[in-house]
Amino acid sequence: MPQGILDRLKGMLERDKTVQMVANDPTLTAELLLLFRMILADGAVQTAELAVFKRICRDVFGLNPDAMDGVYKYLEDYAYETTNEQSVAMFAGLPVERRKMLLDNMIAIAESDDELDPDELRLLGRTADMLGFDIKGN
Repeated sequence: MPQGILDRLKGMLERDKTVQMVANDPTLTAELLLLFRMILADGAVQTAELAVFKRICRDVFGLNPDAMDGVYKYLEDYAYETTNEQSVAMFAGLPVERRKMLLDNMIAIAESDDELDPDELRLLGRTADMLGFDIKGN
């Protein structure tokens, strides 16, 4: 019984730590918000898209995918007050490699369900333009 309580407490602390880490880093918040909006761009949360998002959170940002519930709630609250343009503006002064990584991660999410929706393509195109990339090949 005491071990179960300790495990729950540890899980709560991990979730709080993860939310605090995201909340204290505006660029990370903006990036996660853009990635999450890519998941929602086609109107439905697909299992494959969510799996790629969780992998990115773990591998790129060092976030525990199992402790993300509070982060999702934080992003949902933050999203009501933040446009895509405001989120992308956080990247204006960052190195080209970091901006490219954001776009690559958005593309990975969009492609994960083996179907590129027109709304996903629009979001990718607008984001690429704002990040200073020409993905149209002109």
